[in-house]
Amino acid sequence: MPSKTSYFNKALFRKNLTRFWPLWGGASFIGALFPLALLSRLLRGWVVDTVLEMTWKYYHVVREALPFVCLFYGLLCALAVWSYLCGSRSVGLLHTLPIRREGLFVTNFLSGYAMVLIPFGVTGALSVLVTAAFGILDPVGLGVTVLAVLGESFFYFSSATLAAFITGNLFAMPALYLLLHFLEAILDLLLSYFAQGFIFGLSTDYTGALEFLSPTVHLINEVRVDAEYMERTNYAGEYLSREMVSVRLEGLWLIAVYALAGAALLALAFALYRRRRSERAGEVVAVGWMRPFFRYGIAGLAALLGGQLIYSLFLDGEYFQVVPLALCMMVAGAVGYYAASMLLAKTFRVFRGSWRGLALTAAGAALACGLLKADVLNVAGRVPEIDQVREVQLYLEGDNYEFRPGEEDALLEQVRAVHAAIAADRDYILSLDDETLANKQAERTWTYLSLAYVTRGGEKVNRRYSVPLTRERLGQSGTYDNLLDKLINSQEMRLKRIHASGDGYEPVGGSLYLNARGEGVELSDREAAAILEAVARDALADRWGRVDWLEDGKAREGEAYAMGLDLNFLREAEGIQAGDWISITVRPGMTATTACLLELGLVRSEDLVTRAELYPEEYESVREARPAAEEIVYPETAFHTVVVTGTVG
Repeated sequence: MPSKTSYFNKALFRKNLTRFWPLWGGASFIGALFPLALLSRLLRGWVVDTVLEMTWKYYHVVREALPFVCLFYGLLCALAVWSYLCGSRSVGLLHTLPIRREGLFVTNFLSGYAMVLIPFGVTGALSVLVTAAFGILDPVGLGVTVLAVLGESFFYFSSATLAAFITGNLFAMPALYLLLHFLEAILDLLLSYFAQGFIFGLSTDYTGALEFLSPTVHLINEVRVDAEYMERTNYAGEYLSREMVSVRLEGLWLIAVYALAGAALLALAFALYRRRRSERAGEVVAVGWMRPFFRYGIAGLAALLGGQLIYSLFLDGEYFQVVPLALCMMVAGAVGYYAASMLLAKTFRVFRGSWRGLALTAAGAALACGLLKADVLNVAGRVPEIDQVREVQLYLEGDNYEFRPGEEDALLEQVRAVHAAIAADRDYILSLDDETLANKQAERTWTYLSLAYVTRGGEKVNRRYSVPLTRERLGQSGTYDNLLDKLINSQEMRLKRIHASGDGYEPVGGSLYLNARGEGVELSDREAAAILEAVARDALADRWGRVDWLEDGKAREGEAYAMGLDLNFLREAEGIQAGDWISITVRPGMTATTACLLELGLVRSEDLVTRAELYPEEYESVREARPAAEEIVYPETAFHTVVVTGTVG
């Protein structure tokens, strides 16, 4: 009778489950606490108004907790079933049993994955019983949650299985597993910071360009819970209640993609196991062709992280000095190179004949510094064209501005011109500091601005600059000083600053505080709209909104009325609500605004005193130091945006 090849061994499957019962038993106990806690709350009168609210809670668990639970618990289960690969005796024993490697692989994987699923099954079953008993069970929500759990748990356990076959060391396996899961995010952060030290104006701390290679980060960022609500009102239009009418888990397709990736990783792990030598047990990297990647990968990470840390101990500044940083990276890279070599060789005697690898590490560090210093891709000079962008955000003089092509192309061209002029004057800006400016110019200041472009393809181009402004260059046509002054002092920008340019924001109230009385009042929608219209008239008449870059800030503050005026705004577009508020400094020259406040009865003539008049002791030194001059009107607006949507995350 011909023998059959078995790919599953029942005895080994049962042995794994019974041997590691404290692992899945303890996890099941912890998981069972949550539905029991829900039961306790429901028995004590906790009210869940609708079935959808319970589904909303399930989906939030999937989004916020499931990736982390699968990440760490999947690792523990993989360590349990594949731990025999890390000991020469255990791997030798199992490989001499009358079970083919295919059988060992399938049996151990299924037993490990069963240990992963048992706690989820216990927790889920108890949750179903509790919610069904109280009539708050949603079959659709339950099905989506089950699919999400199956997909993510399979992916994480498969990736942990692959890590177990790459290494043969019980301590290296968790480190390698976590490194593989977060390597892209770590490199993104390190390279972004590294590039910022060379490329003028670059401000991207994290690009997320290849974030899908860091699954946990990507799942947290991309899987969202989207809920829609309906507000109930009475016949008079008064608000009564807010009811959830639908809830969705957006990004379930992404979990399915990772589950397919898990199948590919599992196939790779099986291929590695078939060729794996039993003698590799105990080695940090058990796959021969991966050893150079490990050695130079550790050296590169050490150079990037350690080099910048060593540099920061001895030197500082916004931008790196090439030679010192290259030397620091060479030192840190050498440490990483030898550390990796010692781990691979399992001995400290790795220095003989290592000069080639060391030279390659040093050359890589020098090349990286040289390429970024030269900016061979002209990243610093890149200014996206209008037809390439979907949205542009500008932060300047304490205010945020949003531009969209097709709506404000003339203003957007001015913004691009300022950006291009600043990028072209890189050497001039970097050659100056406060002391140099003090010696060369009697009238100078610094200002900060940041730019964020969102291209039509979803790419983000972020820049930030701290630039000097001088009286001489403000009057020179074509300089960034002059272009910046023309932009911020244009009527279009003044109206945009207070949402009077038709951007969809509507005034919905605000507040007024009068220092002379020590009293405050809340503004109605009608009052806020009237005040906004008055401020807009002052802006069009050049009585509000003009920036004098070189004026003393304390003097500017003293010339304003002693009051605080805030206006609140709301915009709704495509089902998304955005809230905003601005704080307006009212000055004696703002005749339309002052008249409006008086007409509305919000202020009296005795309230119209400046801060310098109300608090003379604070501004006495300023008044003595300043010569008499014609009054200038300045904008002092604070800008804050809050977006409220139905999507969480």
